[in-house]
Amino acid sequence: MTHTIEIAAHPLLDAGVFVTQLARPLGELAEIRLDVVAPLVTSEAVKTAVRDLLRHGGFKPAGRSKPASEYLAGAAEFPRINTAVDACNVASLHSGLPISLVDLDRVEGALAIRIAAAGTSYVFNPSGQTIDASGLVCLFDAAGPTGTPVKDAQRTKTHAGTRRTLSIVWGTVALPGRTAIATRWYRELVGAIDGAVTVG
Repeated sequence: MTHTIEIAAHPLLDAGVFVTQLARPLGELAEIRLDVVAPLVTSEAVKTAVRDLLRHGGFKPAGRSKPASEYLAGAAEFPRINTAVDACNVASLHSGLPISLVDLDRVEGALAIRIAAAGTSYVFNPSGQTIDASGLVCLFDAAGPTGTPVKDAQRTKTHAGTRRTLSIVWGTVALPGRTAIATRWYRELVGAIDGAVTVG
């Protein structure tokens, strides 16, 4: 199935998007090396620009609602989850840009990126915790938010059987060229996964 994304007008959003097809289920793939040379380093200026992107619709990116890239930067130990998520997290950590990773076979209907309406919430972890996404720029499918710069929805996260993923680098026009560099490098990291093919 081919997926297109309708992106609503946004004065700051500069999204990098691509699809990955895996040769085997994600749970069967070996880990990738993480000791790589990154083409980007994050900074306070990057952090500020990303937060401004999230604030545009009225969302407050602080505390438990801070950008995913900030969570990674503050983690005591790099969280290894699976090959696809690890590549995503490495790219996000060094670029300072949040990245969503969605299992394409778990999405429902058409995809769109837009600001979440007031009262929008979704479950983001296995224990059923929810986040209020009001005013946050999000990837939506027919069932609601699926990927966001803060936390991706639990219902469309990758798992051992994942074969197709959608990646979204949540960049901003306030950092010219950064999204393109981060997305290109991220695709190179994904390309190190045995049998992975990226499109887009």
